[in-house]
Amino acid sequence: MIRALWTSASGMEAQQVNLDVTANNIANVNTVGYKESRANFEDLLYQNIKDPGVVSADGNRVPSGIQIGLGVKVADVSKIFTQGSLKATERELDIAIEGKGFFKIELPGGGEAYTRAGNFQVDNEGYIVTSEGYKLVPNIQINSPETLEGVYISPNGKVTAVRQEGGTQTVEELGDIKLYRFTNPAGLKALGQNLFMATEASAEAVEGDPNTDGFGKLLQGFLESSNVNVVEEMVNLIVAQRAYEMNSKGVTTSDEMLRTVANLKS
Repeated sequence: MIRALWTSASGMEAQQVNLDVTANNIANVNTVGYKESRANFEDLLYQNIKDPGVVSADGNRVPSGIQIGLGVKVADVSKIFTQGSLKATERELDIAIEGKGFFKIELPGGGEAYTRAGNFQVDNEGYIVTSEGYKLVPNIQINSPETLEGVYISPNGKVTAVRQEGGTQTVEELGDIKLYRFTNPAGLKALGQNLFMATEASAEAVEGDPNTDGFGKLLQGFLESSNVNVVEEMVNLIVAQRAYEMNSKGVTTSDEMLRTVANLKS
């Protein structure tokens, strides 16, 4: 009975984590480029009262044995990097990646991070930056906004500016946007602010040009929405709630049985 108490308690703790993960997914259902998380579980150690295959007293070999599980634990919380739906915005610096790849972002102090969120802006120096002011890598600067008619980004990442000066229209190449991919994107460390950092689990980033060698293509005037499936997450909420309730029943039942044993003499 004591064993059942702790086993049920481990189930309640696991379902609390499951609920936390699901709630975070739902909270980010409208976050640009957000990738849903999933809690994965594994069973704990087993108490082997009788090992499978041992020889019984009468010389027969036991086919299955007696193994009693001691509960469950959270194995990991992994990111699911499936493609989110694309939303047209018609804004010049909104860029969606259709396919594999991440944008590289320069962090304060010289660090690097990666993102799928392409809602870029221009800072006071003309650099393309994130909403937090972090520069896109490679750095792309848009100068002389007074002569600028428009900025155009091709599917393969080439950025050009069309200018009108003295009645003459000119085209200026500003640079190329690169994409980066990982052997194991689930191994990336989430930093918040739609950013991820490379780890030993993800391996080093591989650089490439958009729309080539398996990298996704860029779509100007679009944003990638969150890949959270609201219906699926609502079902997960129900499952987590019911599983939590059933584990709590295990605690209650074990407690009642212990009370019965404690009252045997009285």
